[in-house]
Amino acid sequence: MRLLFLAVLRRHTGNAITAQRVRDHLEAAGHVCILKNALDFESPSEISNFIKAESLEAAMALHLYRGGRLLPGHGIPFGIIFGGTDLNEDVKQGEKNKVMGKVLEEARFAVAFTESMKETAQRQWPHAKDKIYVQSQGIATVPNTTFNWDTFLQRSEINQSADNLHVFLLICGLRQVKDPLYLVDAFSEWHQEEPSVYMVIVGPEVDPVFTREVKAKVKRTPGVRLIGEMAREDLHAVVKNCFAVVNSSVSEGMSAAILEAMDLEVPVLARNIPGNAAVVKHEVTGLLFSDPQVLKERYLYRMYFVILCQHRLNAERGITLRKTVIGLLPGSFNLLLHFPKAQLWRAICHGCQPLGGGQCVERQRTAIKPWKANFIFTAGGYLRSLHPSKVEKKPPPPPPTAPCV
Repeated sequence: MRLLFLAVLRRHTGNAITAQRVRDHLEAAGHVCILKNALDFESPSEISNFIKAESLEAAMALHLYRGGRLLPGHGIPFGIIFGGTDLNEDVKQGEKNKVMGKVLEEARFAVAFTESMKETAQRQWPHAKDKIYVQSQGIATVPNTTFNWDTFLQRSEINQSADNLHVFLLICGLRQVKDPLYLVDAFSEWHQEEPSVYMVIVGPEVDPVFTREVKAKVKRTPGVRLIGEMAREDLHAVVKNCFAVVNSSVSEGMSAAILEAMDLEVPVLARNIPGNAAVVKHEVTGLLFSDPQVLKERYLYRMYFVILCQHRLNAERGITLRKTVIGLLPGSFNLLLHFPKAQLWRAICHGCQPLGGGQCVERQRTAIKPWKANFIFTAGGYLRSLHPSKVEKKPPPPPPTAPCV
């Protein structure tokens, strides 16, 4: 099948990466997928001419408004994939909401990345509820093995030894919905208490006016750095070397940066919004926060608690933990920064939970690496719905179980 796939293809943005990944899966399934930037077409007539010239048989769009509005009326079946901004922001604008509703009337199917996105879409357009399916997106990380972390730190004007550094990484395009300034003051205060702590913002300049505001704020804020867009392989290498990945978006569909951090086994701290809460299970696969002022305390107290609890459990097993943990006091949050990142991440994901009487139970292990297996966009199923046959929704597999200690 020859397919047209429309998406907004700004370089190094989550939507562009997702679109390229979906295209790759479609082509691996044996289809010809022509990925085009929706911003290159000014009217449906241009799309119609392109469809005829390329002998296209079907179409898809990532983002119900930006891509989907160009697809109706061309005589070929099409489906859409919700992006995030379409459901979280564009629905608030009357004309855009109306346009998106008409697109869904003609669409053969619509894909939501999460159950919460599906529920939002069904509330907005109940006439389309039977054609909306949940299929979480796939991820693939390819960190550059030759990437030089020290060079990156120098470029970021961080003149400290990498061995004693704690870089919290925020990956986002510079636009208001990503709210990159939300955590700036909190991290600056933390940096002044603990000079090894830095917040580094990495991403393309999407909104020129807002970008100027971000640059001005970062320039006068100690402990915060701003880096422009990076090649995907280099960015994954930065993620792998950082202390934790943070997300401060006002709204999200499904954050590729969070999924990629999890795939690379890097801790995640995310703003408590529906899109993030659908991916991050608080204190199991990461930490959620609603107030930047309590982010540090929540993160470090959690680490303090699980390490001490693990110490108690290990002591019962006759295992000696590092001596520095034994004298750790509840108020000494910053001491936890001196533990290896891998230990802290294991503490988040597999830490101990207190029960009555001061007992410890090992938390059921939550797999860190199921994202590749469970979040692959299965091309064949939805392409079949471009023909009269229906898509079968398969129930998710049961979660893995682990015995308590």
